[in-house]
Amino acid sequence: MTSSTEHVVLLNNDFQPMGTADKATIHNENTPLHLAFSCYLWNTRGQVLVTRRSLDKIAWPGVWTNSFCGHPLPNEEFSDAVQRRAQYELGATATDIQCICPDFQYLARDDNGIVENEFCPVFQARLTSPLAPRASEVADYAWVDFDDLLVSVQNTPFAFSPWMCEQLANSGLVTHIKQGFRA
Repeated sequence: MTSSTEHVVLLNNDFQPMGTADKATIHNENTPLHLAFSCYLWNTRGQVLVTRRSLDKIAWPGVWTNSFCGHPLPNEEFSDAVQRRAQYELGATATDIQCICPDFQYLARDDNGIVENEFCPVFQARLTSPLAPRASEVADYAWVDFDDLLVSVQNTPFAFSPWMCEQLANSGLVTHIKQGFRA
């Protein structure tokens, strides 16, 4: 891209690309359906990384969520988008990227009225570098045992992003994640 504007891929009701839009302008109370992704990072001890969203985020500030999320740029492969966002948000390198749920979709409204309306395949990957989170993206992070994360999400869903809660309520997806990258 030649400009600093980040564009997202807009989708029609059949989840087919129908154009692009400036990411900064679409996340509002009428967010159109667009392409995104979520990723769970694993360490060599078999733990998954959860991050707490920066308090500066416009949607769901301060909530805990999966390792990182993002939007593929127009014509960008998902694996490239996952690597790009891992580097941008976490200062990290992700390898062994695998799509574990190609058809996840969700619609959620934040307390401040911002709507997320995303077709959001779910990925997992290995962390192969130290973490250096960007403060504008990540307020905190923790490596956790996946079963402990499931219990926390079930007991206190309000502390977690709605997309991660929905992902972890999907038994098929949980099975894939549990198979993850165990040491």
